[in-house]
Amino acid sequence: MMKFNIRLTDTPDAAIREAIVTPLIEYNTACSGINDHRLLALTVEDGDGKPLGGLWGRTGFGWLFVELLLVPEALRGQGVGTTLMMRAEQEALRRGCHQAWLDTFEFQARGFYERLGYSCFGELQDYPPGVARYFMKKTLKE
Repeated sequence: MMKFNIRLTDTPDAAIREAIVTPLIEYNTACSGINDHRLLALTVEDGDGKPLGGLWGRTGFGWLFVELLLVPEALRGQGVGTTLMMRAEQEALRRGCHQAWLDTFEFQARGFYERLGYSCFGELQDYPPGVARYFMKKTLKE
């Protein structure tokens, strides 16, 4: 039997994540026959090229996952969020995706995503306490 230790940390380095994710991706690829995961990032920058916000996600298995979306407060209400989402969805379609999913908190942007065609398929109550977290999806179309 192999000897091992389990160590808990709240400050792991990138090598720890890599040691977990690399064999997991290899296993998933072996089981699914698909290895098409790619990062997708759109950045909102100031005039000097400094990042102010944007969209961070990834595509894989025919899906776009939007992990993070932040429109700088000064730019909200001007269509920037919609533009970021539309550009991400267009790129996902180019990559062969047919669906998109994301999650958002009750105090964030559920209505915004619904206006873009997303529907809620799951809900976690009390995450954080007294607040819901919504899981939303959308069928992508050309």
